[in-house]
Amino acid sequence: MEFSPELTKVAFVVFAALAVGGLAIGLLFPYFSGQADVNRRARRVTSGEGGAKSKAGSKDKTTAARRRQIQDTLKQFEEAEKKRRKKLTLRQMIGQAGLEISLNAFIVASVIVGVFFFVGSFIVGVPIYISAIAAVVGALGLPRWLLGYLAKRRRETFLREFADAIDVMVRGIKAGLPVSDALKVIAKETPAPVGPEFMDVVEGQRVGITIDQGLERMYERMPLAEVNFLAIVMAIQAKTGGNLAEALGNLSRVLRDRKKMKQKIQSVSQEAKASAAIIGALPFLIAAAMMVLNPTYLLPLFETKIGNVMLLCSGLWMSCGVLVMRKMINFDF
Repeated sequence: MEFSPELTKVAFVVFAALAVGGLAIGLLFPYFSGQADVNRRARRVTSGEGGAKSKAGSKDKTTAARRRQIQDTLKQFEEAEKKRRKKLTLRQMIGQAGLEISLNAFIVASVIVGVFFFVGSFIVGVPIYISAIAAVVGALGLPRWLLGYLAKRRRETFLREFADAIDVMVRGIKAGLPVSDALKVIAKETPAPVGPEFMDVVEGQRVGITIDQGLERMYERMPLAEVNFLAIVMAIQAKTGGNLAEALGNLSRVLRDRKKMKQKIQSVSQEAKASAAIIGALPFLIAAAMMVLNPTYLLPLFETKIGNVMLLCSGLWMSCGVLVMRKMINFDF
């Protein structure tokens, strides 16, 4: 089938017009339909998101830098804690007990107690080696036990007032007082041993010791987890900033919760402690009753070699039982 030349020309013109019209519609349609405005807004929003992303990225960098500072601070406290875990010196034990005596005076007093124990036991008539053991106990064991007892009692007294002292600091900071002035209020208004400990921190500032260093020294004299918490909070706030009043308020709530938990543990464990005391004292009470009712009944235990061995073995087993019961009823948290 052949087409005439005129029809071919018409068809070519029509197809050319359709092609040009399609190309024009494809290029100009977004401007007529408003799609160009949509694309423009989309590009603007996209660039805005990029700005937001950049802001978020800078915020993440700031958060990461603060996190690194906190981690570095905690690492420093961990290293200092490892150093403190070494064996305490006698001077540190005296400081923790709160005694206002010198090391030489304590040593002289310990020697006097040891001599008194030796002479007293020798006058009673015990063998010389028993007197020597008594002298060692009087010179080394009893004074150190007394220091440990006084330090433990001082720590318990400190904990009863420590949370209230933190609340005083929080209220002072919220009222607009500087941290140093809040510490002065605690040092003057809080009873011992909390007041004197904070007074040492305040007086240390006068000679150039920072608050962080003063709290570290307080932790050496008062090795409590609560004091360590305060030192960590103050050190982190000094390096990274933030709301100190809010941080100390949270610390105060933590301290009160720990105090409640400790009291609850003590009340729950009282029954076990009473049972352990009764079981530990029962053999001695029965032996004392037997000595009163029938004095000759238990004499073979003291006069024969087999009886002495039985007494020694019984004492060892009793000691093991008491230590196991003590380990079961003492809770560290």
